[in-house]
Amino acid sequence: MNRSEQLTKLDNTEKWDVIIIGGGASGLGTAVDAASRGYKTILFEAVDFAKGTSSRSTKLVHGGVRYLAQGDVHLVREALKERGLLAQNAAHLVKNQSFVIPNYHLLSGYFYTIGLKIYDLLSGFLSLGSSKYLSKKKTIEMLPNVEEKGLVNGVIYHDGQFDDSRLAINLAQTAVENGACLLNYIKVTNLLKDETNKIIGVQVQDQESGIKYDIKGSAVINATGVFTNAIMKLNDTVYKKYIVPSQGIHLVLDKSFLPGENALMIPKTKDGRVLFAVPWHNRIVVGTTDTLIKKQSLEPIALESEIQFVLETAQRFLAKKPERKDVLSVFAGLRPLAAPKEEDKSTKEVSRSHKIIVSETGLITITGGKWTTYRKIAEDIIDKAIKTGKLQPKECHTEHLSIHGNQPTNAPDRENHLYIYGTDISKIIELQESEPELKEKLHPNHEFTMAEVVWAIRYEMARTVDDILARRVRLLFLDARAAIEVSEKTARVLAKELNHNEAWIHSEISNFRQIAKGFLLSEFQ
Repeated sequence: MNRSEQLTKLDNTEKWDVIIIGGGASGLGTAVDAASRGYKTILFEAVDFAKGTSSRSTKLVHGGVRYLAQGDVHLVREALKERGLLAQNAAHLVKNQSFVIPNYHLLSGYFYTIGLKIYDLLSGFLSLGSSKYLSKKKTIEMLPNVEEKGLVNGVIYHDGQFDDSRLAINLAQTAVENGACLLNYIKVTNLLKDETNKIIGVQVQDQESGIKYDIKGSAVINATGVFTNAIMKLNDTVYKKYIVPSQGIHLVLDKSFLPGENALMIPKTKDGRVLFAVPWHNRIVVGTTDTLIKKQSLEPIALESEIQFVLETAQRFLAKKPERKDVLSVFAGLRPLAAPKEEDKSTKEVSRSHKIIVSETGLITITGGKWTTYRKIAEDIIDKAIKTGKLQPKECHTEHLSIHGNQPTNAPDRENHLYIYGTDISKIIELQESEPELKEKLHPNHEFTMAEVVWAIRYEMARTVDDILARRVRLLFLDARAAIEVSEKTARVLAKELNHNEAWIHSEISNFRQIAKGFLLSEFQ
């Protein structure tokens, strides 16, 4: 995955079968699907892979217990199947996570046990484990910091947990290994159309060099998530809203707020939303909110009301109460929900299912969906392109396609923080051996090494400090202050590897610190 190598393919290919706009979960999944079927595939991402929503999830590969409660059995069954397949195809990244629901009302335990038994049944032979009713004593044992006052019993069930932007990078690598061309920092500026107003390609601009290219292709896929409406403005003569952005935020806390291996799930908060506290990279991720917002942004900022909501809810269920000063990082993400027919519907009523729209121009657009079902979304998109006559029929191969890095990873393997690299672990260790200075820690309080920074630049197309510290090495999400402290060190390595000057270094540090501010929580508000 080398950017200059990928760029040469632009000049050497006259026409592509599949052009994908957007390098998040849906776009990258579509690139893997199309390339593995043998189509000439190219993907353009305006910034970095998974920069938007796809690096800002709750880190769960799940069927969606909440959607079952809403009666959306089809969505849950589909997601549970995909959860099981992803656990097989990316075993280095997806782990079986047990969740405990503490109950403070006598009947809740029985109610949730029955509901979760249905959840288990829907997962069939791809089940990750069966749910069970727990006594009060056992609940406290499994959640050592749970609020004991008023606790009656608990329920345990199983779902998947993963690292979202690491999976995105592995999908990009898988697509490239299957012959696709993938490029970050290339923005689609226009859609090319013929005299009958049908799309025949895209115009793009390299954000680094400023060079423009006209790229011709048979099927053009719009997988831009919360930025769908912007591409649709280039496509439609009449403006219509295709997606509504909904914001979800997460607070990251020290492991002491939820010791042990189990996650906490609150099925009903005071406003009816679900809240999770999930172990992730030796920290705890607590979220999420669900707030319809007016405008999409590349760097969404957590609203004060959302921060208060997550903190207050966590305080109600945890004995050691988290406060503002305990928050190591706060991140916000936008979900691209398919726009409802009626305006002003609440986010709970907007479907989480994906929807594929084929415009009169021939543009194929994906709206909605979630990380867990990315593979099925991609299959449906390429099948739709075949159905509309844009591509010659070819069978989908992704159901059992191994994703780059895939190898069985057990709990002891996860003691080594490099486990997320799967089959690449030995190559990173090799890098440390051949260049001993790369054994140095990136930050004294964290396990990441300089070898991971260099690896991200040489083999994972990282171009900026943000690419490295937010999405390759997850330091910005785990500890925003630590990420700011190592931003200069990271910028200097990038400059050395990519031949940038001192002015670039200063500008890069300043850009990153501006982004990182949004991940910091002031102690007093």
